[in-house]
Amino acid sequence: MIEKIKTAAEYIKSILKEIPETALVLGSGLGFLSDNLQEKKQIPYSDIPYFPVSTAPMHKGTLEAGILFGTPVILMCGRFHYYEGYSMQETAFYIRVLKWLGVENIILTNAVGAINKSFKVGDMMIVSDHIKFFDDTPLRGTNLEVFGARFNDMSDAYTKELRYLALDVAKKEGIDIKEGVYAFMPGPCYETPAEIRMLKILGADVVGMSTVPEVICAAHSGMKVLAVSCCTNMAAGIGEKIEELSYTEDSQSNFSKLIAGVLNLMRRKNA
Repeated sequence: MIEKIKTAAEYIKSILKEIPETALVLGSGLGFLSDNLQEKKQIPYSDIPYFPVSTAPMHKGTLEAGILFGTPVILMCGRFHYYEGYSMQETAFYIRVLKWLGVENIILTNAVGAINKSFKVGDMMIVSDHIKFFDDTPLRGTNLEVFGARFNDMSDAYTKELRYLALDVAKKEGIDIKEGVYAFMPGPCYETPAEIRMLKILGADVVGMSTVPEVICAAHSGMKVLAVSCCTNMAAGIGEKIEELSYTEDSQSNFSKLIAGVLNLMRRKNA
């Protein structure tokens, strides 16, 4: 595994030359943010040794680097899902590669169904914790000691410092943002109303099909993590029939303002 990670990282570095310390993962329907990237360098996932390829709708399948809202970043335009047939290790492989390259901060974004009835379509939520129902994990098997300990602490997997920073940005920008718990389910079918009732009882605010394997690997690797969920529909039994994912102009604008503010504050803190 280490040789595959190293080979993929060396290929990326040969093209990018300089590696930003922050990466941003664009979830379903959020690829529009890459339109703001300046001085762009782009690498198709299919060109990177040992990288999976995105097959999910609305996932561009490219690694891009440049200046986003004044900050050097790597953009992962699309991710890999368990429901696509990839193993847990494969869905999070790119996290290992980013860490090997020297990335220290990762902002993960995703589209979710809202379980909490106080949420509405178009809302954003800062993830404070997650619930995982899989018996599998990306850390299963031989531990990669170069990244972290066999048994790693998950009590601050969603880094408190970055969560508070994002909440401060939202307050200054007048964005009505939520904070809560993300439930990870396998997909690709949406959950049943009974499953959603179960998740609600257990304390979940939203439900999605990604992010958690990446967070587990990032936490294991000592990376700082911020996760932002965009509510694109109400979960089964909460609203009426689940419609196709969509974003309003307001939600796109608020998402862009939030990310711009977070990147700006992170850059200033690290200057």
